[in-house]
Amino acid sequence: MRRVVVLLAMLALALPMAAWAGTISITNQTGTIAISGMSGTGGLGTVGVSTIASKGSELTSFAVNSTVYNEPSKATSLGYLNFTTGTLASGSISGGGVFNAGGSFTVIGVGKWLESLGAGKGKVTLFTGTWVGPVDWTLTSHVGNRYTYQLSGDLSGVLWNGATVSGSTVQNFYTYNGQLLAGIGHITVGNTSVIIPEPGTLGLLGTGLLGIAGMFRRKLMGS
Repeated sequence: MRRVVVLLAMLALALPMAAWAGTISITNQTGTIAISGMSGTGGLGTVGVSTIASKGSELTSFAVNSTVYNEPSKATSLGYLNFTTGTLASGSISGGGVFNAGGSFTVIGVGKWLESLGAGKGKVTLFTGTWVGPVDWTLTSHVGNRYTYQLSGDLSGVLWNGATVSGSTVQNFYTYNGQLLAGIGHITVGNTSVIIPEPGTLGLLGTGLLGIAGMFRRKLMGS
């Protein structure tokens, strides 16, 4: 009876591990965006043509659960983030709208910190994916000739270790009226969260149960 109690207790410890899902949190800052389809639209943007592309926004934080990975020197970049949206589905660039799914979203890590992450060293593609479902483009503020916007949507892709993951991102921008007409914007801050889904951790449960079964079998044979 005691053995059964011990077995059930160990199973109770193993089940939460199977249900647990890991979280990767990424922060990026600085960098510019290029808005296509602005020519001749007076800042409105063209539905079905306009897209937003960012290149080289600097990674300022990369964390896996409670572990934050940094370079020894704060002056050293962790890497950078690039993305391109799908085409504008409705609304306008100047007033806000919705972009189609598609495009791309890539996070590149650079530096020695990648070794402690277990991702190798040098330059590594940490995440590569695409926008899923509608992507919201929201005018959050308009003061004088300064406009601020927020781009938010869901993502799906693959990590450096081959795991298929999903997540979401919120990217914040500002632009001035003259720059908006030219299709230029600036990134203030972006926050991305990637979830490692439960199916990716079910192997832990299987491994744990096999170990428990083996231990239980040895105990029975030895009694």
